[in-house]
Amino acid sequence: MSTEFFHFEADFLATLRCIPMVVRYKLDTCGIKLKLAHWHQISLLERDNLVTLPCFTPGEIENYQNYLKELVFKYTGTYPSLLPTDPHPSWLDPTTLPKQLIEKVETIGAKIVLEQWQDLTPLQRFVLVKLSLPSHENKNFPKAMAEFHLDPPTGSVITNE
Repeated sequence: MSTEFFHFEADFLATLRCIPMVVRYKLDTCGIKLKLAHWHQISLLERDNLVTLPCFTPGEIENYQNYLKELVFKYTGTYPSLLPTDPHPSWLDPTTLPKQLIEKVETIGAKIVLEQWQDLTPLQRFVLVKLSLPSHENKNFPKAMAEFHLDPPTGSVITNE
């Protein structure tokens, strides 16, 4: 996967003042809870490294986790919290639309079909899953849907049935 940023993130990419989705994807992959306050303490060059470093194979995931733990310790004197990782996250399953995503899509008056879900990259699916969580700020969800060309839908409609 190449480094991929999204248009809805454009307002903070120059300074990386917020954690971009590509890094959030890697955090979920390696099981680290990175606080925004910790992110702000890390240098811009090191934040950029966190964007570009690979985190896909077991060895890369371990290296990414160790690099990030040491970065946080370097700036804060404490290690970040570790989180359990999901061995089968919903964004890696192109055959099933997550229920929470279907519900979120319906709340904005849109629809998503399985064929559209399957056409998305794992990172795009991750974005939709994360932005559809009830605890997440909702302003970027419709922007992501539009950016991924998901409205209007095509193909067969998937429902909660």
